Amino acid sequence: MVDILDRVRNKALQSKIVTPEEAADFIKPGMTLATSGFTSSAYPKAVPLALADRMKKDPFTVNIMTGASTGPEFDEALASVHGIKKRLPFQTDKVLRSQINDGTVDYIDIHLSEVAQLSRCGYLGHLDVAVIEACAITEEGNIIPTTAVGNSASFVQTADTVIIEVNNAQPLEFEGMHDVYLPLDPPNRLPIPIVRVDDRIGTPYIPCPQDKIRYIVPCDIADHTRSLAPLDATAQQMADLTIDFLKREIKAGRMPKNLLPIQSGVGNVANAVTAGFVRSDFRDLTVYTEVIQDGMLDLIDAGKLNFASGTAFSPSPEGMARFFKDIEKYKKYMILRPQEISNSAEVIRRLGVIAMNTAVEVDIYGNVNSTHIAGTHMINGIGGSGDFARNAYLTIFYTPSVAKGGKISAVVPFCSHVDQPEHDVDVIITEQGVADLRGKSPRQRAKEIIENCAHPDFRPMLRDYFQRADAKTNHAHTPHLLDEAFSFHQRYLETGSMKRESQEDTGKV
Repeated sequence: MVDILDRVRNKALQSKIVTPEEAADFIKPGMTLATSGFTSSAYPKAVPLALADRMKKDPFTVNIMTGASTGPEFDEALASVHGIKKRLPFQTDKVLRSQINDGTVDYIDIHLSEVAQLSRCGYLGHLDVAVIEACAITEEGNIIPTTAVGNSASFVQTADTVIIEVNNAQPLEFEGMHDVYLPLDPPNRLPIPIVRVDDRIGTPYIPCPQDKIRYIVPCDIADHTRSLAPLDATAQQMADLTIDFLKREIKAGRMPKNLLPIQSGVGNVANAVTAGFVRSDFRDLTVYTEVIQDGMLDLIDAGKLNFASGTAFSPSPEGMARFFKDIEKYKKYMILRPQEISNSAEVIRRLGVIAMNTAVEVDIYGNVNSTHIAGTHMINGIGGSGDFARNAYLTIFYTPSVAKGGKISAVVPFCSHVDQPEHDVDVIITEQGVADLRGKSPRQRAKEIIENCAHPDFRPMLRDYFQRADAKTNHAHTPHLLDEAFSFHQRYLETGSMKRESQEDTGKV
């Protein structure tokens, strides 16, 4: 068993150190587990693996809530033995996704900022056990988190029992990077006193009553983060368009020269946009986001980032090695908070965040689908994009104009599922161009999106749809042909392409 005595600083708690198997045996069928973890960072690993082994021999299921997604030692391991009955609020695992979409797993897709309060108030069911990763336990028995805070602090407060995984693979230098603050619930809630990105308002540890801690489990498994995909031309073009757009905003007097705090989603487009900031002449940037990725390290090295606040540090394996090599330097520029603070509507609105997130598809009126394929099949979940979209000073959504080799248009007459309504979307960017929707009526937005964001192969079809809908509804506020609104999706399901047959033959309308 891994030696963690030097990391469990409270001598009385050292007697609670057990094997992962002993801790997993405490978990009973039907229990609800609330765990640490956010985007493959800081999730428990040893206990879920031991639990999955037990389920393989003696099948049963549990309910699970986390901060967001986890790594293969958690979601994949438990889903592979059909051990999950209910899961929330976000996931990215292929095996689990399949079970969500065949009805095996009950999946609850929730705005990430809302999970902690809903669980504290009992709306998500009784929390039996909190399983939390730590890099150490203090002399007082408090938990020092690792690469994420997520919902851990709230889960520790609410759950009956706490199991702590002390992970030797996570360096002790993480201590001091966290700012743990839990708001009171209504009617006793006070304003969250953050007025600058780098404000500290809480403690560098998660408070935990010693009598709640049932077991402490050693672990030496590192976070299973993913390598970044190479920047492609499409993402690069969207990044360049973003930089040009923001420069125009500054010139128009709508932003300061160093912009406003930036929030960026996860993935190839987010990395490309961050790389665009590195190449740009912007300086003194600040970040108020969920996930801190490799690009933030690039900005620090370029001398362009003043400070970054998030709830998780989730770089690529290469980025993590780079961070570990110079951790004392990088940690000065970042802080990790509970996700109900990193995603707080109050703080996002006060700071005037620039929110940049990705879409699966957008429609001609500015509605955004972030989560579903053809309106029915869940991909990952809404995550925190809605928290930022509704409350940001400026909300931008990105999508390549086409997918599947040009067979799918990301701009459609009507989204097959709506996660972000048109009221929350300010700007849409594809590699084709920028649609600034602010101050425009639905019919004006339609023309802006079709002409600036749609791919040329689909632009005539979208024009035709809008013009006929406009005429048939006598220029209604939001013109739609209800019998054709989902015709693009229906055509794809029937033929494998949103294009008409004539387009498939000629490549043109």
